[in-house]
Amino acid sequence: MAIILVRAASPGLSDAVRDIHHGSLQCSPSLPKRRPVPSPRRWMLCSLRYACLGLDPPRTSAVYSSLAVNPAGEAVVSSEQKVYDVVLKQAALLKRQLRTPVIGVRPQDMEMPRTGLKEAYHRCGDICEEYAKTFYLGTLLMTEERRRAIWAIYVWCRRTDELVDGPNANYITPTALDRWEKRLEDLFAGRPYDMLDAALSDTISRFPIDIQPFRDMIEGMRSDLKKARYKNFDELYMYCYYVAGTVGLMSVPVMGIAPESKATTESVYSAALALGIANQLTNILRDVGEDARRGRVYLPQDELAQAGLSDEDIFRGVVTNRWRKFMKQQITRARMFFEEAERGVTELSQASRWPVWASLLLYRQILDEIEANDYNNFTKRAYVGKGKKLLALPVAYGKSLLLPCSLRNSQNQN
Repeated sequence: MAIILVRAASPGLSDAVRDIHHGSLQCSPSLPKRRPVPSPRRWMLCSLRYACLGLDPPRTSAVYSSLAVNPAGEAVVSSEQKVYDVVLKQAALLKRQLRTPVIGVRPQDMEMPRTGLKEAYHRCGDICEEYAKTFYLGTLLMTEERRRAIWAIYVWCRRTDELVDGPNANYITPTALDRWEKRLEDLFAGRPYDMLDAALSDTISRFPIDIQPFRDMIEGMRSDLKKARYKNFDELYMYCYYVAGTVGLMSVPVMGIAPESKATTESVYSAALALGIANQLTNILRDVGEDARRGRVYLPQDELAQAGLSDEDIFRGVVTNRWRKFMKQQITRARMFFEEAERGVTELSQASRWPVWASLLLYRQILDEIEANDYNNFTKRAYVGKGKKLLALPVAYGKSLLLPCSLRNSQNQN
């Protein structure tokens, strides 16, 4: 694993970003020497592993996960490492199961309505269209089997999220989430509870989908019940993986990898993970004021402190120069994850790329809107207008027609 030392938190992030813009961060098998600093600072290890996958030349990584070394000087496992272990497992499962056809169980333990699974998938499509119109439109270009599977996954994720963010969130307990996880296990065993579960259960029987990302998403919901602060980006990174990065890992087996792609399976999964992280970071930056009114702060506490800010500043909701500077750094980091994701989208099956590109481009524009609002995410909600959404769709479609990045790189090298 190639690693490099960078200074932690807000000042360190801007230093790292400056170095990236100058092209000084490269994959290397050894650690550079620690540079002397005028005053004691806490350091973190930043892995560049993701940039070393596939056939791309070494590039800087969008991953900034802290606390690889604790204050006592002891090595600890960062959130990035823990999540990457999941990525490796998912990639290995996909490669193994693609070699051996999936033999799954079909949902037979539930009395289905007369129209059965067709009606179940149709209902999933209706929900996707209602709550994610742009993404839904993109799925219409996919094959019917993949399209229905993505709808089923989307609906399960939405239902899971609604447990802690929906109208009944105040009544949800850890025990309720335990029951939801048991229901998930039954679903994977071919024992769906209702029509919507049946659609996902059928999807699981058709694609090499693993239960781990689904369990991890439920773990993210547990975090929301007991945790309202994140002391550093390492903790926030794990949360973002739980509630959004998992979606990418669930979806790759359905989306499929382009047969002409030269990228490794691990690199495609890593890019899918990066897109989930980028989307969730964008959600967090967009919803600062809304979350504050619920007593939640999804921003790294140590980076806030080093920027001269505190929870009280967020609850006060006044845009200051300190806040603008802090937000610029947070937006930069989110964009780096989007950049990491872009390289993987091109490796997906061509019919699956359009909805992913549309999601990426539109979510990234939310960051532009935050800037346009002069970083006032306390009282103004950044959103992409209908006109900009419509303009993004043909751009996303055009990008979906490009050859996989790994194939283009391979051709350029020949």
